[in-house]
Amino acid sequence: MFARILAKILGTNNARQLKRMQAIVEKVNAFEPRISVLTDEQLTLKTNEFREQLAQGKHLNDILPEAFAVVRETSKRKLGQRHYDVQLIGGITLHEGRIAEMKTGEGKTLTATLPLYLNALAGSAHLVTVNDYLARRDAEWMAPIYNHLGMSVGILQNSSSDSDRKAAYNSDILYATNNELGFDFLRDNMKFRLEDYVQRDLQFAIVDEVDSILIDEARTPLIISGASDASSSLYVDANRVIPRLALKDDYEVDEKARSVQMTESGVDKVEQAFNIQNLYAIENINMLHHINQALKAHTLFRRDVDYVVKDGEVLIVDEFTGRILPGRRYSDGLHQALEAKENVTIERETQTLASITLQNYFRIYKKLAGMTGTAVTEAEEFHKIYSLDVVSIPTNRAMVRDDKSDLIFLTKNAKYKAIVGDVKERYQKGQPVLIGTIAIETSELLSHILTANGVPHEVLNAKQHAREADIVAHAGESKHVTIATNMAGRGTDIKLTAESKQAGGLYILGTERHESRRIDNQLRGRSGRQGDPGESRFYISLEDDLIRIFAGDSLKKNMERFGMVEDEIIESKVVSRTIERAQERVEKHNFEIRKHLLEYDDVLNQQRTVVYKYRRDILEGAEQIFELVRDLIVMTVQDMFARAPKGSISEQTELFLDVVHRMTGIDKAEIERQGFANNSIELLEKDLVNFLLERYELYRNQQNRQIVQDAEKWLMLETIDQAWKQHMLNLDHLKEGIGLRGWGQKNPLIEYKKEAFAMFKDMMEQVRYDIVFHIFHLNLERFNQRELEEKRQRELDQLNLISSAVAAEGGGKAQVQQQRSTEPRIGRNEDCPCGSGKKYKKCHGQ
Repeated sequence: MFARILAKILGTNNARQLKRMQAIVEKVNAFEPRISVLTDEQLTLKTNEFREQLAQGKHLNDILPEAFAVVRETSKRKLGQRHYDVQLIGGITLHEGRIAEMKTGEGKTLTATLPLYLNALAGSAHLVTVNDYLARRDAEWMAPIYNHLGMSVGILQNSSSDSDRKAAYNSDILYATNNELGFDFLRDNMKFRLEDYVQRDLQFAIVDEVDSILIDEARTPLIISGASDASSSLYVDANRVIPRLALKDDYEVDEKARSVQMTESGVDKVEQAFNIQNLYAIENINMLHHINQALKAHTLFRRDVDYVVKDGEVLIVDEFTGRILPGRRYSDGLHQALEAKENVTIERETQTLASITLQNYFRIYKKLAGMTGTAVTEAEEFHKIYSLDVVSIPTNRAMVRDDKSDLIFLTKNAKYKAIVGDVKERYQKGQPVLIGTIAIETSELLSHILTANGVPHEVLNAKQHAREADIVAHAGESKHVTIATNMAGRGTDIKLTAESKQAGGLYILGTERHESRRIDNQLRGRSGRQGDPGESRFYISLEDDLIRIFAGDSLKKNMERFGMVEDEIIESKVVSRTIERAQERVEKHNFEIRKHLLEYDDVLNQQRTVVYKYRRDILEGAEQIFELVRDLIVMTVQDMFARAPKGSISEQTELFLDVVHRMTGIDKAEIERQGFANNSIELLEKDLVNFLLERYELYRNQQNRQIVQDAEKWLMLETIDQAWKQHMLNLDHLKEGIGLRGWGQKNPLIEYKKEAFAMFKDMMEQVRYDIVFHIFHLNLERFNQRELEEKRQRELDQLNLISSAVAAEGGGKAQVQQQRSTEPRIGRNEDCPCGSGKKYKKCHGQ
């Protein structure tokens, strides 16, 4: 109450920001008379003029008004579109590194050209979209502006080759999807030559549909993975047992937390089915895992809601957009459990090779901005996770859409009957109708009912995604009825004809409330663009999942007690408030999931940063490999002394000489002849360091410098990569069981940080030792750089086959499954081409 009163007196922060930016807009407008008289050639030359001003010390903010005026004039000439003043405000908001909330139809695509051009003057600028279609469409649509101003435009697609990707990243302005950007970052940091990297410094990015990318898709990380050797037979066996279990007696389902737990009775039945004594014994832990995943597959995941089965494949459906997510798989065996459930071919499990969360990827950018039609409801999360503030931009024309209050029914049957009556009435008067559903099964049920009632219509869901553009293009025409599953992320405006405007504009009919208010607002936002007429209304049943799960059966029983009957329609503030509270609880719960994920990934991210910098130092400092190896030798000896058990100097000396002998292969008698100090540990450490450095330098001077340098580079990178992959697997295992520490009154996150740090420290020590070991055992006659390069290129080619993000929720993270052979072309018993002298299976073929 006090905050509202204060806002009325002082004005909201949003209003103050708009007032401040309006003064900048006036400066832009003041340039218009001067810019409009320039010739096309003079407009083009403005880009070089701006760059010269920046080179002389001017800031981007200094040239913003004139630069925006130049872009607006170019757009007017090349596209026939002049930026509105509110679009200028949106452009300023984006340039300042904030989120611009702009309603559907307000021209976000055109708005983005202003800050993209301005920031590209000082480096490069990226526009991040949700899919390949929008990336290409927007880039080609806006390209005439950039090209006329001498700016190059790149488009990054799923099918782009490495050479195409490099050219795209070298463009001034790049249009790409979040998936492609994230996976290119991971793939780059798996390469062995700097010239093969495709990305350059990440300067400035505008994320379109920022709530979809940075919130909805941020719950699970991007993962590149390779096939493991796990057997699929256990999934089939586990799947056969689950139908024998009964709800409540053998297992309990918590729909709020999306979790399922076996009871003692259920455990007994499983033990009996597999003829084992104790399902929770160490030797049966793998079986327990498969049973749990099979139970989740049968109880928490519904066909035509969470996934569809098409051409013998289980395909995940995006819960926010209704689209199929090709190439994405649930991880941790859940996808295999679904394949067993649906009796389709079970693909092999995978092992993580590289991963990063979207949160941590986009925080690498020096400046980040975003735009969407719905961001205010998530403003707190944007600020806490990304330090992004939301500015709500006013519409160019007043919004005249009539948002009607919810209609509430006792049962789903009564609701569907009323929906059909409403749709028939509007169809007969020629008004276009967009019916929003949150599941494929609901859209197909409604389609069946409308067909039976003689109402022609189109259905847009994951099964008809190939016709999406055509269906959306006609959705605003008179007498067009469209059923869409989660219309939220479609990214295309629905345009009205004169006849449909006359009939009242686009009517949005929501068949139930989504868990997120933001998704409901996005559906409503499809109507009423640029001052168009329109209506919206949600139909709610007390049997809907949202109410059933979060309000229980009590609400329905209370309404029946008050005399509500099946055919009765009410508009109740009590029910509406209950729904809103349920949505807020779900939103907070989902925020906690994303925050929890980020807290754990921040630990991995710190370690990832160290490893990737280490790799980069090796690649960039090819001429300084000698110094890097010398440092590793010194640190390895220091590690050895730091970890040594206590004892007499003679005992410790004997121990150290043994370690040096094993590590270097130098004859022990020769080491002992060096006469190392035996009266001081400090002197002994110094003597050993000097001895190894001298030996290393002597060896290096006797060989071809370039060949040695190349061999050492390959050894270092391959050793780091193998250790990092294993470390990520170890962290996955640590994370799986760390939650149990809570039973011992310990904070699982703190425990995870402590143990992850200790594991990382051990890994880096082992990496140093292994590199020194390999270098002292290096056989240059067996070192085959061409063969190693070909092997690495084959691996990277496989990684390029699938470039999809991981965004499936439920049962843990999901991941991309890279379909590649685990068998190398180099024979396992052949000498390793790295020149270590070991067989391939004992060296880099492990």
